[in-house]
Amino acid sequence: MKRIGPDLVAGLSVAGLVLPEALAYAGIAGVPPLAGLLAAIAGLLTYALLGTSRYAIVAATSSSAAVLASALHSLPGVNPGQALQLAAAMVLLAGVLFLLCGALRLGRMAQFIARPVVRGFTLGLALIITARQLAKLCGFHAAQSALGPLLVELYARRGEWREASLLLGLGALLLLALLRRWPRLPGTFVVLVLGGAAAAMLGSNGNGVALVGAIELGTIQPRIPALDFETWLRTAELAVALMLILFAESYSSIRACALRHGDKLNVNRELLALGVANLAAGLLQGVPVGAGYSATAANESFGARSRLAGCVAALFVAAALLLLRAWVALIPEPVLAAIVIFAMRHAVSIEPLRPYLVWKRDRWVVVTAVAAVLLLGILNGLLAGIAVSLVLLIRELTQPRLTVLGRVGASHDFIRIGAHPEVRPVPGLLILRPEEPLFFANVEAVLDHAAAQLEAAPAVRALVLSLEETPNIDGTCIEVLGQFAAQVTRGGRELRLARLKDPVLEVLARAALPGLGGAAVSGASVDAVVAALG
Repeated sequence: MKRIGPDLVAGLSVAGLVLPEALAYAGIAGVPPLAGLLAAIAGLLTYALLGTSRYAIVAATSSSAAVLASALHSLPGVNPGQALQLAAAMVLLAGVLFLLCGALRLGRMAQFIARPVVRGFTLGLALIITARQLAKLCGFHAAQSALGPLLVELYARRGEWREASLLLGLGALLLLALLRRWPRLPGTFVVLVLGGAAAAMLGSNGNGVALVGAIELGTIQPRIPALDFETWLRTAELAVALMLILFAESYSSIRACALRHGDKLNVNRELLALGVANLAAGLLQGVPVGAGYSATAANESFGARSRLAGCVAALFVAAALLLLRAWVALIPEPVLAAIVIFAMRHAVSIEPLRPYLVWKRDRWVVVTAVAAVLLLGILNGLLAGIAVSLVLLIRELTQPRLTVLGRVGASHDFIRIGAHPEVRPVPGLLILRPEEPLFFANVEAVLDHAAAQLEAAPAVRALVLSLEETPNIDGTCIEVLGQFAAQVTRGGRELRLARLKDPVLEVLARAALPGLGGAAVSGASVDAVVAALG
């Protein structure tokens, strides 16, 4: 019992957090509360069986729910009856994409979204989610998705604000702030209980306060949505964005815990676990699931020791669904809105962005990511953020940066000329090192730059290219290297490639291009190649 005791306590405490969040995030996604609860149960159980992190809690998350809602709004002619099927299709397809990425061992794809973009997107998303929940706090559902129109709508509909709803929501926010003093107490669960009691005291009409409403378990049936092929294609496009934000969020929280505790992390195994979790959630018509930061950090702080805590949390959520449905139906929507707003308090902060301002790096990237979400809405803002990340990557990789190397005194070392007073060029030789791996998009620019430097040095009899930064080369690189070798030799000069990796040596040997064989290509050091040139 001593071994499983901490996991039992942590699991119960996490259930008190996951239960209200599942209800609230289903509301953000625009689907019935049951979708959030079923997704939480599916995510918690499947991750406990397949995941690698001791602390990750895989359930509904605010960001994925918001992306799902935005994606549903982007599909034309979607009525409430179709929304649940389309949402389930999107979650299923996100699960399939996770599995494909795991099979292809694409576990590092999260790194293709720059962290400044993720942090900027998170701030913009948190502001929009908070504004939408403020509308629910006031007693109505907002129709707009971008922040400016949201705030205008909130003011324009001030005549619809309901006093009882606003007071109940503000009271829940105040209570949540007070309960922070006792971090091991499931404050959100306490607020839910008291919110349900307050709703019961308000009477049958609730003074206009909207409630969660009845939850019908008879609708639970694993199934694949009956959609036509064209609709599946449209949802597949949106599922890509959903999968990326789920993975970026999940990988970030799981990796942070692993680093704090020295745990090993199998990224491709995480893709598999998240894929199966979303497949299970989608089959049950649930919302998308991922390892949210707040629930994962809470599980860690509650003292969990293994993934058993997630199983315990799933069982408690399932028990609440089976035994406490009447109470869940009485939970006021403004209380759920208050829980979401309170959960967003850390995200609605510029503190995560401050380092980029201090370092004077990626400042415009951060500003662009925030502005894209606020001005374009959640889904378009996410896509714009991903596009910015890819543009940054392409710009970085396609820069023709070449370093001119020289010998350090009488040693065998070669470093950048100008880096040290003793570094001198080798007479008659030009030694260059591309600072990025050569590939189809940058090889022409890099070698054109090398040719220009060679042309500007008439006394040079041989050019040495140190390609230690290039682990492999594609077909375009092979062709361009062959053309470059012919260009150098036509000018009566020699070309030597140094520090080639084995895959590069093998492919150049197979290509057998003129000027790129024998002594012209070598895996040896720059010093050895220079010595061979005499």
